[in-house]
Amino acid sequence: MKIEENSYCHIYNRGNNKGLIFFHEENYFYFLERFKKYVCPHVEIFAYCLMANHFHFFIKVNNVTGFENGIKNFFISYTKSINQSYARVGSLFQGRYKWKKVDSESYFTRLVTYIHQNPKSLSFANKQLQDYKYSSYKDYLNKEATFINTKVVFEWFGSLDEFIAAHNTYD
Repeated sequence: MKIEENSYCHIYNRGNNKGLIFFHEENYFYFLERFKKYVCPHVEIFAYCLMANHFHFFIKVNNVTGFENGIKNFFISYTKSINQSYARVGSLFQGRYKWKKVDSESYFTRLVTYIHQNPKSLSFANKQLQDYKYSSYKDYLNKEATFINTKVVFEWFGSLDEFIAAHNTYD
């Protein structure tokens, strides 16, 4: 199955051999910078979470050809940079990215919540989701401009309060 124009997708991948893909804090920010450059012009982003050895994005693909070229160039750019910076060779990621089609509004809200709750699997579990730096959750709580399409997500949840409540109840 191929990604189609205007389809909603959960994009994810992890490090080769379940290894790290982020070695220092600046890697997380560089990863997002590269993603914004290569992929964002072709998609809408609704949620993301970057973990030490894997990542998740919930996107809507607006331009399939642009997305496919962009994501390929994104992975090449990020991997080359990490390999040069840390004297590594070879694949950083476990094969090609994975994706699942997201095709119902209930799946939309569950996926946003699932992505944002990823840090709860760490020792981070006793902290607040908004304190995790490498997730889009905090973008929903502040009024600053963001590359995340928060407006549409709030429509799915109904309001900011319902968004927060859903994140506090799902496990």
